Amino acid sequence: MTPDDERLLRRAIDLAAESRAAGHAPYGSLLAGPDGAILIEEHNTVRADRDISAHPEMKLARWAARELDPATAATITMFTSCQPCGMCTGAIDRSGLGRVVYALSAEQHAELNPKGGFPRVSQDGPALFDEARVPIDGYYT
Repeated sequence: MTPDDERLLRRAIDLAAESRAAGHAPYGSLLAGPDGAILIEEHNTVRADRDISAHPEMKLARWAARELDPATAATITMFTSCQPCGMCTGAIDRSGLGRVVYALSAEQHAELNPKGGFPRVSQDGPALFDEARVPIDGYYT
């Protein structure tokens, strides 16, 4: 963790505080280039947007995938007030961002929000492999 990393992580924490003060959930994130310049900032707008995917990490991953070429994305770091959830982690991985730095871990967050979490949805599968493979077979070759 460099002094620049700490500066940018503190900004993500400030964004979380600003989000809470504005009546939103208390989470903030930003993307910074290798020189430490902030490219874009976001905060959580799940309630205001009535959109369960409106986490700041998700919004930034989508922005990066849309606006940055893969070589540039790989040089970008996301700084975020809390460790990204599974949904956001998947989006970050697909966006090609090079690194994530977070303040609170998922375990630390859970201690602050003991009533938090969501019930797991039952999933059944895999099934019907021979049928399900038809639309996919050959797509990636």
